[in-house]
Amino acid sequence: MADKVTQRIEQLRDQINDHNYRYYVLDEPAVPDATYDKLMRELQQLEAEHPELVTPDSPTQRVGAMPSNTFAEVAHRVPMLSLDNAFSAEEMIEFDRRVRDRLQREEPVEYVAEPKLDGLAVSLHYQDGVLDRAATRGDGYTGEDITANIRTIPSVPLKLRGKGYPAELEVRGEVYMPKTGFEKLNRDLANRGEKTFVNPRNAAAGSLRQKDARVTARRPLELCTYSVAVEDESLLPDNHWDGMQKLREWGFRINPEMRKAVGVEACQDAYEDLMERRNDLAYEIDGIVFKVNELALQRELGFVSRAPRWAIAHKFPAQEEMTVVEAVEFQVGRTGAVTPVARLKPVFVGGVTVSNATLHNMDEIERLDLHVGDTVFIRRAGDVIPQVVKVVPEKRPKDAEAVKRPEHCPVCGSEVVQLEGEAVARCTGGLYCGAQQREAIRHYGSRRALDIEGLGEKWIDILVERGMVKTVADLYSLTVDDLKTLDRMGEKSASNLVNAIADSKHPELWRFIYALGIREVGEATAKGLASHFGDLPPIMEADEDALMDVPDVGSVVAGHIRLFFEQPHNQEILEELKAAGVQWQTLEPSASPKPLKGQTFVLTGTLSEMTREEAKERLEALGAKVSGSVSKKTSHVVAGEAAGSKLTKAESLGVPVMGEADFIAFLEAQEV
Repeated sequence: MADKVTQRIEQLRDQINDHNYRYYVLDEPAVPDATYDKLMRELQQLEAEHPELVTPDSPTQRVGAMPSNTFAEVAHRVPMLSLDNAFSAEEMIEFDRRVRDRLQREEPVEYVAEPKLDGLAVSLHYQDGVLDRAATRGDGYTGEDITANIRTIPSVPLKLRGKGYPAELEVRGEVYMPKTGFEKLNRDLANRGEKTFVNPRNAAAGSLRQKDARVTARRPLELCTYSVAVEDESLLPDNHWDGMQKLREWGFRINPEMRKAVGVEACQDAYEDLMERRNDLAYEIDGIVFKVNELALQRELGFVSRAPRWAIAHKFPAQEEMTVVEAVEFQVGRTGAVTPVARLKPVFVGGVTVSNATLHNMDEIERLDLHVGDTVFIRRAGDVIPQVVKVVPEKRPKDAEAVKRPEHCPVCGSEVVQLEGEAVARCTGGLYCGAQQREAIRHYGSRRALDIEGLGEKWIDILVERGMVKTVADLYSLTVDDLKTLDRMGEKSASNLVNAIADSKHPELWRFIYALGIREVGEATAKGLASHFGDLPPIMEADEDALMDVPDVGSVVAGHIRLFFEQPHNQEILEELKAAGVQWQTLEPSASPKPLKGQTFVLTGTLSEMTREEAKERLEALGAKVSGSVSKKTSHVVAGEAAGSKLTKAESLGVPVMGEADFIAFLEAQEV
């Protein structure tokens, strides 16, 4: 038995030392924090049960790993020790009991609760109020000199504010990366084909340890301080809270979520409150640090080998874990987007058991180099859909297969395409695909399309669920008797809906084109197509060059139009619509360029002679584009009564402005 315990202890030490090296030196963690914590706690438990097996080089007797030789070494005057962790309310109660027992007091202890930021611990040294050295924590006794990089962080004061600070001052804090900055950084790295970071903590560490400080300066890093140290403690307040307020006066950022908590019940309240708001914060936290507030009591409590007795970190449930990708399936959304989803070996993360995770798109799969069978990091933050953030390639099975995009829609069999420059692959069977049917029907009957009154989302859902409508063509076969069978659909309502559907059989051409839901074909483009071609068959037959003769139709939109009409399923639905009696109103194709082609108008304020919608339609009929915002490219602004900020901006940019009377005269002159 003793040999097995010794063997397990040595195994744990080797694993933890390896993880320390990856985390502190390489900035490439191989396991989530939760896995590391489990290994450390198991080793602590075994050493507690077998103290004769504790050795000076055990990970429990030191804080971290040796620093990289990339930077000069800095010895900490006072060790930067880590904290013991609590993972439950019971462990917090036990910590509080130990504190009060050692202090020999019955009354509650006052603690300071501070969010435990997920970043990189640093030490800043100030001489006569000027920053002269900064170092990482390293192994707690020796860190790395990162002064040049620290100076690039805007929230680090290079010179202290105010008066009263000691001639020699050491401040400790956490360098972290806000969530929005992390997301932007990873997007930029991915766009450049470079390696992305697993999480904000990893990004902060990697950014702060750049050899070139100019790279660090471009990273969105922040510093939040959490402690202060001086040789003569009489120069500082006698408690931690007031000491932190002094730091704020001298120019340092302290966490606004910091609060006092008297007694362990108040600590638990603070923990639960912040955990509930955790995902709303602008930065990542993984728990709360509780510190005894009075410095005299801190000194009385003292330290153990690797941590102070007067502080503890109450950790939140882990948001990252490792598991295995057992399969990748493709789902089709309401708009035709084909999204890969990882089917996972179930794992408990973020407080729930996770068996699926989004992979976003094929670009993300290629970035991850994901194979079925891979071991991966899964991250879940609150209600956010779990996602795969990293692959562990060294754990990949030999027979693991790369993930490939499907060529045909898994729902309807239509072609799946991914246009150049786009990350999302899409099903092309817009009018036919079962996954898109609700959205296709809703759009077809919407106010700006065929305006089928009474065909709301609730009835669309019911009609689809009952199998009464599969495509937009099925709407025209509905009868009053069919609809009367639906709950809360009386004969009058059924008759009104059938009549509204029948009234939509002879739409304006542009409305019908818009109703088809062709990607990126909005009202203005639909009007341009209708005016230019005059009928639907010429549009269906036009090649991309012919389509691009229409104002505002570029190569991308022309490609979408061509692809839509090439799909056999879409052609079938159009034939079914015609068979049901749908016949759009044809126009005479435009023979000459419209007088306002290439011009952009902005309407603002209230017009008395016409509505804004009528003004927009008249402008578009003349070839103009009507925009909702003013820019240097705006040709004219039409200002009615009570015109607001758009008028002000037009005047500041020198954009021509015309009142309603001038506008009407202008329209009449163009329409002659």
